[in-house]
Amino acid sequence: MSYQFSFLPKQNKIINVASVPFRSPFRYPGGKTWFVPRIRQWLASQPVKPDEFIEPFTGGGIVGLTVAFENLAQRVTLVELDQQIAAVWKTLLYGDGKGLADRIVAFDFSVETVCTELKRTGLSTEDEAFQTILKNRVNRGGILAPGAGKIKHGENGKGLASRWYPETLSKRIHNIVAIRDRFRFIEGDGITVLKENRERPNRVFFIDPPYTAGSKRAGSRLYTHFELDHEALFQVSSQLAGDFLMTYSNDPAVQRLANSYQLTTKEIAMKNTHHAKMTELLIGRDLSWDM
Repeated sequence: MSYQFSFLPKQNKIINVASVPFRSPFRYPGGKTWFVPRIRQWLASQPVKPDEFIEPFTGGGIVGLTVAFENLAQRVTLVELDQQIAAVWKTLLYGDGKGLADRIVAFDFSVETVCTELKRTGLSTEDEAFQTILKNRVNRGGILAPGAGKIKHGENGKGLASRWYPETLSKRIHNIVAIRDRFRFIEGDGITVLKENRERPNRVFFIDPPYTAGSKRAGSRLYTHFELDHEALFQVSSQLAGDFLMTYSNDPAVQRLANSYQLTTKEIAMKNTHHAKMTELLIGRDLSWDM
């Protein structure tokens, strides 16, 4: 019997992200907080609780975090290639996560201390985790890719500190550390991990790659590792024994790729970071659960 949740979104309704708990320590471009209710709905449609939920392009990790916190799979595997982001996940899941939280709270935030911290090199994993969180909070849009600019005016004229919420970040980190036995983290290539797990039927996969296919190449300025073999990703996804969901930019080239591998697509409504109404493509084998 499939297990049920109390909140299932109506088809093509824009989700109010305030209804979703914010669990990630990141501000992440292309983040999927708005998509969480559909993940709950999709997992509720599974015949049994999955042995493992795998997120091969984790980024800010809000989906995997939600699955772990709400116990929607036996285990959650997060995969990330970017060294900066990986340093945070390794610290939270295997290192001194509580120390990172304490360091965030104790940091004497100013323009000078931020610039000094961001210039440091030769860092340990935990030092890099702190630097990454700081950079994510002071850069415009949370962008970590080279060349990203810093916040100037920010919220209510608070400038560089307008997204620095040390107590909130500390609480989120402590909450993740408290359940880290539910996670596995892999620093590596998402397509490789998909290939390694394609014959395992009770794994499910949420695939949210950098948006660099077709004419919409926002990923080239948002992410350090934006180059991706989209054809290879669709090919291995179509071979997975377990169920999967994929989200992509709504682009004719993506639609053609999905069609070539006999995958189902559906336009879904969302808002971008500027609150403009947009659509993305939801891709899978069977999307009949999304009603």
